[in-house]
Amino acid sequence: METSISKLLAISGEPLASAGANKPDRASGRLGGELTELLQCANGFYAFESALHVYPACSGSGVLSQEDWNDAQLWRAGYGGMADGYLFFAEDAFGGQFGIKGETIFAFDPETGEVSPFAASLEEWASRLLADFEVETGFPLMHEWQSQKGQLQQGLRLLPKRPFVLGGDYSVDNLYALDAVKGMRLRADLAVQIRDLPDGAVIKYSVSD
Repeated sequence: METSISKLLAISGEPLASAGANKPDRASGRLGGELTELLQCANGFYAFESALHVYPACSGSGVLSQEDWNDAQLWRAGYGGMADGYLFFAEDAFGGQFGIKGETIFAFDPETGEVSPFAASLEEWASRLLADFEVETGFPLMHEWQSQKGQLQQGLRLLPKRPFVLGGDYSVDNLYALDAVKGMRLRADLAVQIRDLPDGAVIKYSVSD
């Protein structure tokens, strides 16, 4: 019987790192085992025209791995504890993260640091993506942006010039490409401001070079 994971892999690009993935350092429990199995089939990949990016377990080819991506000093520390305890393994077109914590896969909003339960298994995660990929991965805007500006380079995500949480439009005109790490660091500052300031307070935000 064909599974949602096998369907997702069938429409994905080439693996980003060599086969035979090691288990991610922070992977544990049932979901950690499921993630390891996924990465043994394809050690990192892009899908939905790069709207979905799954990080490889580890790599020596210059590609950021899950081990790199989950290093506290890379970008997570900037969220002031809001990103602690998760194993982030994938992201959508805008850098929205998918992360494992306990027995649940969560969606992490990089603009606010808020999390919401997304799936109880990797199979359910893949099923939800396939069923509603336009919403869950940001595919329509990724497709439109690349149609106008060319293929998005590996390691970049699309960021809104005016953050969505501050009323920014979901449009190509409001998007620019930025290194994924820089994008998370930039929005970590925004998320901390939103968390710490009272309603109606002024928020400072500037687009990174």
